[in-house]
Amino acid sequence: METQERLRLTPAQIEQYHRDGYLVVHDLLTDEEASAFVAYESAPRPEGWRQNLRHHVDDARWRHLATHPNVTGIVQQLLEARPMIVQTMYLEKQPAGEADKGGQGVALHQDLHYLPCAPEKLMACWLALSDTDAENGGLCVVPGSHHHGLHTTHKNENADEHDAWEVEYGMRDQEGKEWTERMYSFEIDGLDPDDVVRLTVPKGGGVFFTGLTIHGSYANRSTHRVRRAFATHFIPEGAWMYRTDVQDVMPAL
Repeated sequence: METQERLRLTPAQIEQYHRDGYLVVHDLLTDEEASAFVAYESAPRPEGWRQNLRHHVDDARWRHLATHPNVTGIVQQLLEARPMIVQTMYLEKQPAGEADKGGQGVALHQDLHYLPCAPEKLMACWLALSDTDAENGGLCVVPGSHHHGLHTTHKNENADEHDAWEVEYGMRDQEGKEWTERMYSFEIDGLDPDDVVRLTVPKGGGVFFTGLTIHGSYANRSTHRVRRAFATHFIPEGAWMYRTDVQDVMPAL
């Protein structure tokens, strides 16, 4: 297979990422690449499929998206280090159709609440595998929110818009100390809805954002448009993940 040249950002794009905490980049994937992954995921799967966050390790299709040259080239520029893959997720949100509501969104949060690491240089790439916008539950961000550290939170209580869950995770620090930590579907305390920007990202485009950038999504209110996305989280080589289920990171390059 011919090696693809890695995409490079302009200085203005890098400046925008650091200023706003996120950056939208179009045409990271071809239409064929996005459609092929969706078709692959549409095939029947055994019970328990997608219940772990490490399919990029043992599934070539997942690894292709997580290590895609256009993604990893940008991540390497933004992290200014060799990127390591922490986890991957396929995010499919069904439309409302004839029902009262469509697939629920993810309460607005900061990824470092879920994926604490040292140093706190976590970042993500959210790839749109279908056209995404406010109507079908596309990604939302709060520009500049990464400048204010970790915000206080409360458990999500808006079940109409956001999925609610609670899970206990094993944790381990660099010295080997172990403990458990209960996490839930976080919502940010005192978040002003007027600060939330609902992004429009076409199929094949992506959003890069920091681990401190407040983001999430709302329910799919469209009648027939499935919202599909693929998210990969990265840390720089040498950073430490505290959650034991994602400590075995994989090089992205």
